[in-house]
Amino acid sequence: MSAVVRERVGWDLASAALFVVIVILAFTLPPRFPGSSWFLVATAVGIAAVYAFGARRYVSLREGPEPSPPVSWLLQAALIALLAIGTSIEPTMMLLQTIVLPLIWMTSRSTRQSILVTLLNAVVLSIAYAASDGFSPGMLLAGVVTSGLSAAFSIALGLWITRIAEWGSERQRLLAELTAAQHGLEAASRESGAAAERARLAREVHDTIAQSLTSIVMLAERSRLDGSHEAISLIEDAAREALREARALVVVESSAADPSGSLAEALRRLGERFGRETGLPVSVEASPLVVPRDLQVVLLRCAQEGLANVRKHAAAGAASLVLTVDDEAVLVVSDDGRGLGGVRPDGADIGAGGGFGLAGMRDRVALVGGTLEARDGEAAGTTLTVRIPLTVGQETA
Repeated sequence: MSAVVRERVGWDLASAALFVVIVILAFTLPPRFPGSSWFLVATAVGIAAVYAFGARRYVSLREGPEPSPPVSWLLQAALIALLAIGTSIEPTMMLLQTIVLPLIWMTSRSTRQSILVTLLNAVVLSIAYAASDGFSPGMLLAGVVTSGLSAAFSIALGLWITRIAEWGSERQRLLAELTAAQHGLEAASRESGAAAERARLAREVHDTIAQSLTSIVMLAERSRLDGSHEAISLIEDAAREALREARALVVVESSAADPSGSLAEALRRLGERFGRETGLPVSVEASPLVVPRDLQVVLLRCAQEGLANVRKHAAAGAASLVLTVDDEAVLVVSDDGRGLGGVRPDGADIGAGGGFGLAGMRDRVALVGGTLEARDGEAAGTTLTVRIPLTVGQETA
């Protein structure tokens, strides 16, 4: 059962109870003139009819239709007229105010109208009350006092309830806005998560499969030129490596630095493979070290991308990989090639136009709280330095 239905059921029960009380009073009080009891019953029936067929649909503090101006004024005029008729016959019928005054507030289109009609009702009832006893001064005074107090109480209670209803409506509006904002944030979060996942997969593909495929292309070109069986063997190795990386991505194991050994061993194999593919000697210095598994991924991918840039851009004759771990993990990738012509801390500008290469490396390092710096070497070439702080309590290899 909705709140509106419960409200209307409450009004129905209260109206029915009051109607029964009026009927009982009509036949228990001494009649003022022959047939006066039936006049009172008719008055009560009239008010009940106005409620049931007119005002009932508007009795809700929460929601529901609002009466048009003509309907509002017509309903209130009918209620006041019937109440005045009943009171002029029997002063006790002023008891019907307990249902008429709330209905006036419920059928009004504004607070101002409610107050105005309540005061008008007080004036009319004062006259009707006095008319029940021939307009005697005592009855007129009693009518003014009684109807005045009723009007004052009705206005005070009506203003209080109206304010509560306004607070409730405001809270509902704010709750609706908050709910809409939360839904918007959830949608934005989902979109952001999807974008982040796409970027992560793009970095993984670039740093793993794409690098292997690049090697295959270069080795195939080399094989076409010299017909070397060694190049064909290297193509096979590169293809197997690409397949292994693809499988790792499919089973969500891209965080495994190397399934068959430590990070140091993976770096050595990376250097050996790079040397065989390019003919450039690569020195690797990396003792077996305890590095958190997620940081192993970042360091290995940075090493892969660093050597890939040596192959693409450096025109170098040799390269080196050095990994040291103390309070932070430091990976240095250097070569003796043409250099950068300056310093680019955190990889600024070095990824421009480079797709997911160094820009992707910068993003990887930033995600784990590290820094990336690319600078010209002391003698020649380029030095790429990755520094990543070690977090206590992370899962280790």
